[in-house]
Amino acid sequence: MKRVITYGTFDLLHWGHINILKRAKELGDYLIVALSTDEFNKIKNKKSYHSYENRKFILEAIRYVDEVIPENDWDQKVSDVIDHDVDIFVMGDDWKGRFDFLKDYCEVVYLPRTVGISTSKIKKDLFTVKNG
Repeated sequence: MKRVITYGTFDLLHWGHINILKRAKELGDYLIVALSTDEFNKIKNKKSYHSYENRKFILEAIRYVDEVIPENDWDQKVSDVIDHDVDIFVMGDDWKGRFDFLKDYCEVVYLPRTVGISTSKIKKDLFTVKNG
């Protein structure tokens, strides 16, 4: 069984999120999503609309996702790969090269982002609509 892992905040879920989850799952048999906790998001200066618990609930309902684990800090990736017997690490290509250090432990794949959508774009569009 090929095990795949990806990481993210997955707030304001959109088709770009579903697209990366679908493509990640197609690379293996079992997809693990390491979901940024609310505490970790504060460290990253990110503010989520949905709480960790609600984002986890949403992700667990997606057919491509087999397991959701907490992402508590930047440095847990090596231990996650080892502890969860991961074969493939997947991230969006906006992170290209940043996780190459994991190649000592598993295959690293950077997938192209879905064009025309991002959580940042949604937030910007909502702000524009609200403020005219």
